[in-house]
Amino acid sequence: MTIRRLQYCVDNAWKESKAGKYTAVMNPSTGEQIAETPVCTKDEVEAAVASCRAAFPAWAAKPVAVRTQLIFKFREIVNAHFEELSVLLATEMGKNLEESRGDVFKVIEACELAVAAPLELQGYSLMEATRSHDITLVREPVGVFLGIAPYNFPAMIPFGWFIPGCIVAGNCMVLKAATMVPQTGMRLMELLIEAGLPKGVVNLVTCSRDELTALLAHKDIDGVTFVGSESVGRKIYAAASAAGKRVQCLVEAKNHALILEDAPLEWTARRVVNSAFGCAGQRCMALPAVVVQESVADEFVRIMKKLGQEMVVGAAYEPATQLGPVISAAHKASVEKWIAKGIEEGATAVLDGRGCTPKGCEKGYFVGPTILDNVKPGMSVGDEEIFGPVLCVKRCKDFEEGLAIMNANPFANGSSIFTSSGHYAREFASRTDGGMVGVNVGIPVPLGFFPFSGHKRSFYGDLHVLGRDGMRFYTKIKTVTTKWVSPAESQEAKVSTWEGTINRDL
Repeated sequence: MTIRRLQYCVDNAWKESKAGKYTAVMNPSTGEQIAETPVCTKDEVEAAVASCRAAFPAWAAKPVAVRTQLIFKFREIVNAHFEELSVLLATEMGKNLEESRGDVFKVIEACELAVAAPLELQGYSLMEATRSHDITLVREPVGVFLGIAPYNFPAMIPFGWFIPGCIVAGNCMVLKAATMVPQTGMRLMELLIEAGLPKGVVNLVTCSRDELTALLAHKDIDGVTFVGSESVGRKIYAAASAAGKRVQCLVEAKNHALILEDAPLEWTARRVVNSAFGCAGQRCMALPAVVVQESVADEFVRIMKKLGQEMVVGAAYEPATQLGPVISAAHKASVEKWIAKGIEEGATAVLDGRGCTPKGCEKGYFVGPTILDNVKPGMSVGDEEIFGPVLCVKRCKDFEEGLAIMNANPFANGSSIFTSSGHYAREFASRTDGGMVGVNVGIPVPLGFFPFSGHKRSFYGDLHVLGRDGMRFYTKIKTVTTKWVSPAESQEAKVSTWEGTINRDL
């Protein structure tokens, strides 16, 4: 097999890195290397920043309707290459085809949100705010942003969450693509250039943590958006915010669902299994823990085990596959270590996915569906993010105990309840710590015109990604107070210390 040598992109030109150092890109379904991506040098990363800074004034000066046309064209081109992108993503990341198509579709959805910028970027004004003074608030571009993408959504996050909102608001972006899965982002970059991207508005690099760290305090970086682990996100937030940057860091999760005895059990179990094992559990809106009312727990676990055993595990790009591999051999070892630790802590392995080797994929990085029952408070397997197809089952006596178990977790991206009771559904929505709440919904992610609103240790920042929050993150506000002097006023000799700032005579 020919191993493709990848390049980085500055000023819409693909360039060979001078570093001489490359990172292997693997096909996780087979364990074979398919490409190698450069570890760009400090100078190459610096050139990407300088290019964005040079491009910013002209791009920011473009009318918003011109910027939206670029995004609209990009959306159409992505649609035309939809299946190609989906197969590429499945091959290098390991999601099954349905999941990969959804990842690409989320780029399209974000573009459809971004083309509403002429409405979302509007400010507001008030004439005669004080005597003969008018005040107008406007939203302006911020400058150059650094986008740091994770491996688990190589299309949706960089080219959905990051770029459309950033550039339609008039900013530029240096995108650090995920080193393990760079090809999807690089192909989308090619399509964005095809759509008419001006030089320097978006530049794409792959580099090590050292080069990235230097950018957090860089004088020409105005903001940072990051998706990844909590430990790294916390450091990025601290460093970049200390340097005066605006920052949003979307990090880990341990989403829980509460299953009450009045829920339709098999209907609910299908949604829990889908949420827990979809994307091989490698998503921050996976459902790795359920709290089940004791009166139905045994039956609910039995149903989930049956559904888990029926899942088709195989190569991500095979149409029949329901569960693909995890991203790497190292991550497979990590997930299997977590399973062993859960059993050591006292959990019951109802379904153990270790040693899973689908036919024809013996060298792939597979972990089968895993269910750990009787996970008690204080067990690390039930509190920390595993990021794999592992579902922890906790048991509770009633609604109040179940809610308390859920809210004790330090992460609060999402939470769900499955019930037929309107009372408990309403109580749950009001009292859960989860920032995105589902009522009989296993993956409570809202559509892109609402923000992705994680709480507690799942998010560091003030403004979330997408929705109106997202557009506010990529803009700064300016207020303009104006006074036009009438002939009569021009004769006035007295000037108040509080001129124009107080709505009464002092």
